[in-house]
Amino acid sequence: MTLQANKDQFLHLIQHNKKLIFKVCNTYCADAEDRKDLVQEVIIQLWRSFEKYDNTYKLSTWMYRIALNTAISFYRSDNKRRSNTTSISENIIEIPNDDTSVELNEKITLLYQFIGQMNKLDKALMILYLDNNSYKDMADILGISETNVATKISRLKQYLKQQFTLQ
Repeated sequence: MTLQANKDQFLHLIQHNKKLIFKVCNTYCADAEDRKDLVQEVIIQLWRSFEKYDNTYKLSTWMYRIALNTAISFYRSDNKRRSNTTSISENIIEIPNDDTSVELNEKITLLYQFIGQMNKLDKALMILYLDNNSYKDMADILGISETNVATKISRLKQYLKQQFTLQ
């Protein structure tokens, strides 16, 4: 495949899956400028790995794995870089304005605040779960067993229910 064809295919891939990238970046970065940097870093890492993509895996599985690993690394380095870090609990994903009720938007905002307070593995699991990935895909992306995914998802659901009842 020519470099231009490869480049075009990659750009199409990024355009088609930009929501996946933004979802991961929004979850791991509270600051808008840092989020832009993280999006760029994820795209760079995807480009570097593009030639090595193994098509025996789902494309979304490959993209999630790279995006999550990049976000976790970025988050770690960002925390080291800042002397006065902001709390992860301030991390709120922007919700598009549409005709949904204000109450629903508030609950979604709360959900993402609760997710923002989780450790990196639980946060990644919730992103994947909310994106309707199968337990097998989640296990492949995160490198854990399907049983472990099921157990952790169950516990995370309980945790979120408790958080919502406290509100």
